[in-house]
Amino acid sequence: MRTIRRVTRRDVLSVALAFGCKSAFARKRLVTLEQWMLARVQDRDSAWKSSVRQIEAQDASIQAWVEIAPQISPHQGKLSRIPFGVKDIIETRGLKTEYGSPVYKGRMGTFDADIVHEFRTRGAVLLGKTQTAAFAMRDPAPTRNPRDLAHSPGGSSSGSAAAVAADMVPIAIGTQTAGSVIRPASYCGVTGFKPSFGLFSLKGVLPYAPSLDTVGFFTHRPADTLMLWEALGRSSSAHDELIVGMPDPMPKSESEMTAAMQSAVNVLRQAKIALRPIDIAAMLTRLNEAQRTIMYFEGARTHEFRVREYGDRLGYMAEMVRNGLQIRPGEYEAAKNYVQECKTQMTSIYHSTPVVMVPAATGPAPVGIAATGDASMNSPWTALGTPAISIPMPVRSGLPLGLQLTAAHGDDGRLLQAAVRIHQTLHGR
Repeated sequence: MRTIRRVTRRDVLSVALAFGCKSAFARKRLVTLEQWMLARVQDRDSAWKSSVRQIEAQDASIQAWVEIAPQISPHQGKLSRIPFGVKDIIETRGLKTEYGSPVYKGRMGTFDADIVHEFRTRGAVLLGKTQTAAFAMRDPAPTRNPRDLAHSPGGSSSGSAAAVAADMVPIAIGTQTAGSVIRPASYCGVTGFKPSFGLFSLKGVLPYAPSLDTVGFFTHRPADTLMLWEALGRSSSAHDELIVGMPDPMPKSESEMTAAMQSAVNVLRQAKIALRPIDIAAMLTRLNEAQRTIMYFEGARTHEFRVREYGDRLGYMAEMVRNGLQIRPGEYEAAKNYVQECKTQMTSIYHSTPVVMVPAATGPAPVGIAATGDASMNSPWTALGTPAISIPMPVRSGLPLGLQLTAAHGDDGRLLQAAVRIHQTLHGR
């Protein structure tokens, strides 16, 4: 099993890169996005080219990638020559886009999704396609958790989370309809960010439930995510006062997560960060139910035509469509109405506690890869359309655990600034 070492700007690994040459030469390896962005463009160019063969060898055990076939952008920008991976439900011109399903094996993309185009126009190098649970649903990808190959990396953005956790790329794109960015980030010990609903175009992204689907990003740390956010032309502003709301009682979690959350609370209190209890436990439970109703209702009607064509060959999708078609329109509308009520209530809560803190997952990554884990910590916030971010917490032993922060819709920049501060506080920086 490969041990992944966290690298900071003051502690950059030096590795020998031979790749077909008789004599190896030492070169500083670029790992985090911060390191890539501080490097000269020519050094970035050498770094991604030198790492491709290493990634291919490393991926034999992790299986984060569907295809590694680098495409260099002709554009220049803040992301020039920085490599990124793209989840396999997102269209990419000239690369495989198979939706994680054997039914679509060999399917090639004919155009770039808007989010891929946005990265390309800023000079980023599309390294390849990352594994996904089939159709971004439940049938798992073959990907394993780089922190412990016996465990799941989470899903459905399995390959994107694993590729960043294994230091293969500094950025990977995923999607979230329930918990498919935040949960894998927590399991793999990286940062996952789900922006506010509707902030990034979904053109070219395979739909699941259109009123929930959201593009998301994986990086190593919140500071990297903030750098990416600004490189994509989005703004952020720091606020002197940081007030964090915590559900009381906190959503039920496994013992490892409960202990880690309590430790984080203690550290934040010692650092004089204001923590205030908020009464939303019952709301979160009902939001989970509403999110499932909306997801299955919309998913069934989005993909009904595929099931008519392929039937049970589609695996879990066929089951989802059949069950979702049983949901009556009145149930769907009631779920939507409840979500809208909660949005109004949360707007008031965010006014007094601009950031809300909850676990990023119920616990550590499950053993095996047959299941991708429980999304109940994430679904409520996806239903609300709020931005959410998973922060790796300090863990002395065992698998990674993530702390999830959320903020009001459209307050993404403020959330990222808060995440950077909280991450630095938790890690004593």
